Amino acid sequence: MMQPRNLLLIIVLFVFTNITRAFSDPNLDGIVYFEKKPYSIQEILSKYIKIQSLSGSESEAGKFIKTLCAENGLFITQMGDTDGNYNFSASILPLDKNIPNIIFLNHLDVVPAGDITQWDYPPFSGEIIDSEIWGRGAWDNKGAAIMQIFTVIEIAKRYKNKPLKYNVSVLSVSCEETACAGGIKYVIDNFLETLNPAVVIGEGPPALKGIIENKPDLSLFGISVAQKRALWLRLKLELKTNGHSSVTPLTYANKEMVIALSKLFEKKPKIIFNDLNTDLLKQFGTLNKGFSGLFLKHPKLFKPLITPKLREDPLLLALFSNTITLTSLSDDNNRINAIPNVVTAVLDCRLLPGESTDKFLKILQRSLNNKNITIEILNEMKDGPISSNTTNFYKHLESAILTNYKRSKTATVLLPNSNDISLFRQHGVPGYSTIPVQIDRKYLECIHNLNERIPSGILDKGRDTYVNFIELCLDET
Repeated sequence: MMQPRNLLLIIVLFVFTNITRAFSDPNLDGIVYFEKKPYSIQEILSKYIKIQSLSGSESEAGKFIKTLCAENGLFITQMGDTDGNYNFSASILPLDKNIPNIIFLNHLDVVPAGDITQWDYPPFSGEIIDSEIWGRGAWDNKGAAIMQIFTVIEIAKRYKNKPLKYNVSVLSVSCEETACAGGIKYVIDNFLETLNPAVVIGEGPPALKGIIENKPDLSLFGISVAQKRALWLRLKLELKTNGHSSVTPLTYANKEMVIALSKLFEKKPKIIFNDLNTDLLKQFGTLNKGFSGLFLKHPKLFKPLITPKLREDPLLLALFSNTITLTSLSDDNNRINAIPNVVTAVLDCRLLPGESTDKFLKILQRSLNNKNITIEILNEMKDGPISSNTTNFYKHLESAILTNYKRSKTATVLLPNSNDISLFRQHGVPGYSTIPVQIDRKYLECIHNLNERIPSGILDKGRDTYVNFIELCLDET
């Protein structure tokens, strides 16, 4: 008969062996390998944030992600390999098999950190503090990218050696933040046919609470089918006057520019009801009860009552108007007692789908009311079609969200910002923007701001939701 002590030893060895296997088994859910060492999703994001990948300097970050994908069994296709144009896809099957491709789109670059002395933790530290992961790009866009990558790796494991209706890929690109000639533009121009996209899933809104008045604890997930387009402008005013500021001229460049901009911003933006944002209000009306629900279900009928409410919330206002934001005002003067002859202002304008650039510029010129101001278009995004919310891809994404978040609803929405997914829509490829996680608004306020960070716990749930979405797509009959 086996002695109790020997039996205990065998049990201990068995438990220890299985614990060790749990940390070394590459097929274990939620664990990936990098340089032959196992890492969790939180640990990989932390390492990724530590790589400073400002726009135009993405190669190091791209090589890190590419190595991670290749080491975990994905097939790599390079689509540009220099800073400012470092792009690649990582797929569960080689792209040359030409199978319709479900693509997760993300970007490698981040915006500058600003004044690093104002951060609570260094912006490229990747610190994990009190269940939060800190650093530039934690949300935009490295957190979302890591959820996507872990999803595709997990799908590759689960469907290994199985016939597949779709390929599944991660597409990582450069230069999204600055809209340069590289990045997604280069990929679309040179590799669209190679990618063979069936649908593209990109960065978008997370779930928010407090949207539904009578159900404040209900989470609302927005799935974007369209977005406002960026129109970046430079205003220039040149006015030669005397150079010394001790005698103030009746008019001079800086004064005239300030007066013109004041006229522009004193005007309330026009509220524009289109099919997409009107439908959004109707969806809100269905979720709300009482008089507010009634008003929202018939937005055009109750427009005089709804419009003041829209103006109270910057996010809602952005969905119902063409917005103009002054992001830079500058001249070449560095002396207090000198008057510059030239002043420039940079405007970040965002136009609703279907809005004419020419008409917008004419209204802008009239509002400035200064014939000396010239307007130069720095960058203009093309208007893309609206993706249908009746496709199987949309339905599967919606179903995956509702399955993983029991107390939640979804809504078809318009994004107030623009991103790379629009270029796929312009080529007839359906694109849906959403990040299926629940997150407090305070974290969204840190995007492109100080102290960017995300809760570490949302990464697993986001990955699981994406995995569920892909399984619904692959298993459909």
